[in-house]
Amino acid sequence: MLEIKDLSKSFNDVPAVSRVSLSFEADSVVGFLGPNGAGKTTTMRMICGYLIPDQGRVRVCGRDIATARHEAQRQLGYLPEAPSGFGRLTVNEFLTFCGEARGLSKKDLRSAIDRTCQRVNLGEALDRPMAELSKGWRQRAWLAQAILHEPQVLVLDEPTDGLDPNQKELVRALVREMKVGRTIILSTHILEEAEELCDRAVVISRGTIVEDAKIDQLVDASGRLASRFRQLTLDA
Repeated sequence: MLEIKDLSKSFNDVPAVSRVSLSFEADSVVGFLGPNGAGKTTTMRMICGYLIPDQGRVRVCGRDIATARHEAQRQLGYLPEAPSGFGRLTVNEFLTFCGEARGLSKKDLRSAIDRTCQRVNLGEALDRPMAELSKGWRQRAWLAQAILHEPQVLVLDEPTDGLDPNQKELVRALVREMKVGRTIILSTHILEEAEELCDRAVVISRGTIVEDAKIDQLVDASGRLASRFRQLTLDA
């Protein structure tokens, strides 16, 4: 469903991502793990078409993100890291705008908003301006826009960052529910979250892939990722 080949990106001649190649299949949750500054967010932004790579390509459900951007992005849902913006819009106006931008008809859009708000428990905030939302509510609004159009590929950059325990469990339950028939890429600094949700882990350090394996091949006897993660990222 998603293929990336030889992706590279530098900023001011400093490499951020170097020749990253990966493929992702349906019915899977893939943890995208690494320390701060490893290149995770840069890679995710290139996958979603928000950054242009210096070299390499991305294909989403067979569509090239560079040459068929709109068609590819219709198959994608993206929750950016620490999302913000659209402060003057109410949540309903924000979701309406996002749905219209993705080509949903008026009839389909209303039912999509209702369905999505039920999924992420957002209904009571629909008439509130985005600028007035707490971090938890704002995160849920941005998560709602990512899944509004039922994408085949879902890219979530730190989806539970700043959420309280109940909100985190809501998001994790949603990931488990939406896994069927989709590819979900999940970036997180919470290794326990990756242990719980992910079938596979891709570990990136200093802009390169240092490990790509099933979770059960990376955990220790107690089912924990921490030891292997430290080994991979400190030695890279």
